Amino acid sequence: MNTMDAIEQRLQVLEPSSVELIDDSAAHAGHAGAREGGGHYRLRIVADAFAGKNSLARHRMVYDALGDLMHREIHALSIKAYTTDES
Repeated sequence: MNTMDAIEQRLQVLEPSSVELIDDSAAHAGHAGAREGGGHYRLRIVADAFAGKNSLARHRMVYDALGDLMHREIHALSIKAYTTDES
């Protein structure tokens, strides 16, 4: 399974209504994290699980869902997390 698929699979625990994931790794070629194999990604996720949570709590929920991917396969992750009402 490639990293993009692994990310999307792990995010399913949040029961998202929408996930948009973009691999920006090519734009960071030569960067220390890229040399070590970690990718750069942009994520836009919509899930009702984020209701009543501030931005920091939403990001923590995403990081918790991704688990060990954050230490190996993912070097950088830009997150935009919304509820259905906010999207």
